[in-house]
Formats: sequence, structure tokens, C-alpha cells
Amino acid sequence: MAATRIEGEDELVGTFLAPLAAGFPGALGLKDDCAVLAPSPGCELVLKTDPVVAGVHFFADDDPADIAWKALAVNVSDLAAKGATPRIYLMALSLPEAPEREWMARFAEGLGAAQRAFGMHLAGGDTDRTPGHLSIAMTVIGEVPAGKMVRRAAAQAGDALYVSGTLGDSALGLALGLDAGLATRLGLTADEAAHAIGRYLRPAPRVALAEALRAHARAAMDLSDGLMKDLGRMCRGSGVGAHVGAVDLPLSPAMRRALDAEPGRIRDVVAAGDDYEILTAVPLAASAEFEAAAQRSGIPMTRIGEITSAREVFVLDAQGQPIEPGRSGWDHFQSR
Repeated sequence: MAATRIEGEDELVGTFLAPLAAGFPGALGLKDDCAVLAPSPGCELVLKTDPVVAGVHFFADDDPADIAWKALAVNVSDLAAKGATPRIYLMALSLPEAPEREWMARFAEGLGAAQRAFGMHLAGGDTDRTPGHLSIAMTVIGEVPAGKMVRRAAAQAGDALYVSGTLGDSALGLALGLDAGLATRLGLTADEAAHAIGRYLRPAPRVALAEALRAHARAAMDLSDGLMKDLGRMCRGSGVGAHVGAVDLPLSPAMRRALDAEPGRIRDVVAAGDDYEILTAVPLAASAEFEAAAQRSGIPMTRIGEITSAREVFVLDAQGQPIEPGRSGWDHFQSR
């Protein structure tokens, strides 16, 4: 049977989106123009918005469930880096045409899976038709105990630098998706290729790390635009520099195998975006406690370097020489 398209905004919202708001009374069933949110006693709200657009952050023919997951995950990753607990989100969904019901059902399925994983609910937003590409703008709202949000620009010389998870997998996953023969040329197993592609399609915000960050981190941010670029942002804002050892960067088995085949892919590890891991600076005296707290959270953390007083950022190879990545990271407005 041919796919049928949604016939109006009321059907889109009432059938596919309203169920996602059912667990949050302040959403008012998506039947009002605004939602209501009261922070928990003693807490402050933390807000973030970051749109994703077809052709830039995902492909229009990707599984709608993956598109929805990624749209929410990339925003929740910022909340996690601030030590915030996710609460609700607002969504502005701009579609080139009325979507097919099957597409919208898959989109809602992916969004539901993501919000359950991250512990939050849809609270409102808007739907529009656009002459451009599919665009999804999420505004996420979380909360932290008053005065406890972990800032980006607060690192100090002598702090230990840590990063969660592994680096470079998303860039590898994108490359695999664009080149059907790449996995074979790199010698990747089917599981390794699937892991990398999964990291690109469905980032995993490190929400469980929030408490450890609030208790021990001096500064933190998520890695959306690449290690070099985002570390540079942290250091410039803090008035410091950093040394990172390339041999200390955490790598998945897939990336290790890819590097064995093509050593130049180390540039993707240090400069490619879309990892959505957490970079954090921790006072040296608190590093052991931070590592223990991170272990209890179930999030792997790796010490990769240190903050320095010199206002320069270096990633050093095994011989102690700076790596020239050839690019500093993702930039929407930089010519390519």
C-alpha cells in the first residue's frame, strides 16, 4: 500500500508528538501555546538550543528514528557537560513538505527512545513547512543545584585534562557511510564498522557523569566540533594553554584498526567533530576522586594531558612533536 501523508498540523501534533509529552504535566498535553516548568527546590535551570539540518548534520534519507535521536542527543550532551540533569525540551520541526505517516511514526519512535534514555519529556514547540531542508531545532532545559553549573572557561594551569569515551569514531562512521568499500580497505570487522556508524547516527550523551563533574571538575564542555577546536575554546576562555599526548587519546578497536591501515586518520581523532564526548579539566588534587566517581557512573574517562600557563594548545606525538591536524575542527562558516 502506498505511503500516505499527514493531512494537517493537528494530526502531526496530536497523533505523533502529544504522546511524547504525556509524562510531563507542564506540557498541558500540547494543547496550549506555552508550557510551565518549576525548577526543583534549590536548583537553577540550564538551557541550550542547537538545531540540526539535513545535509549538514545528517542525510535526509537517514532512518527518521536516527535523525530524531541525534537531534535531541546533541543538545543533551551540552547539558551533561554542565553537570545538569535533563528535564524537558521544546522542538521546532521544519519540514519541506507534509511527511508520510510512516516517516513521522519512525521519527516519533526515535524521539521517544531518546527522551527515555535521557530522562526527559517533550514540553512544546512548533511545526512549520519550509522551502529549504528538513531542520530540527531543539531547546533543552535541565537543572543543577544552585551555583553548581560547570563552566567552560574556568580551567587553571596544572589541572589534569580528561575526556570521556573514545574519539574519532563518528568521523570514521561518516566516512564508512559515504564509501561502501572503505571498511574492507581498512580491514574492519562487521562489528567494528557497525560501531563506528552507530556512533555517527546515535551519539550517547554522558548524562551519568553529571554528578562527578559537579563534585570535582573545574571546567567542562562537550566535544561537538573536534578536540583541537573545543579544547582551544576552553583554553582561550580560561586564559591558559594545554598539552595533550596523542598516544593517550582513547580509541575504539575500530579506530585503532583504521589507524593501523591509514595513520593519517589521527587527524580525525584530534580534529573531527560529532564525538559528543565530555572534555574536562580537574584540579590535580581532585583527580583520584574524580576518576573514582567517573568509574562509579559507568562512564570511561581517560587522562589525556594537562592545562598549562602558556596560552598555546598542542597535541604531541610519541616523540613529543606537535601534530599538525591540517584543520582545527568543524566550523559552519569556514570555507571548505
